[in-house]
Amino acid sequence: MPNDLRIRRASELVLGTSGPEVLVSARAAAILLRYAQLDRYHLYHRGEDAETDETLVALKTAALIWREIATGTRSAARPELAPQLEWLSTKQAADALAMTDRAIRKAIRENRLQANTVGRAYRINREQLAHFKARKGTS
Repeated sequence: MPNDLRIRRASELVLGTSGPEVLVSARAAAILLRYAQLDRYHLYHRGEDAETDETLVALKTAALIWREIATGTRSAARPELAPQLEWLSTKQAADALAMTDRAIRKAIRENRLQANTVGRAYRINREQLAHFKARKGTS
């Protein structure tokens, strides 16, 4: 799946001849499902509107495919520091992106990369690193 480095404008994402429809990238779907809690919404409102149900299923499918490609796992990462394999040190993240660990720490301080603090060290979730990589356009 090629990484489109060009950020599309909102007007380019609205389509449709029989009424407006919105195009959502798989990465954006993953962000929406995780942080807007659309999974929870779907759980409590399933069956109320067939079109909404199908849209949420499509978003979930796209998000799972993106997560699998970006992180190697289909499930969303848990917010707790559970399995150590989901979390990277700044050095591991830097190696994965061909950056310095200093640049990674700077991105964390500037809130461009989300990380958890464990003692005096940062732990970076693989999914967050994949989002950061996609925003930077790093190959």
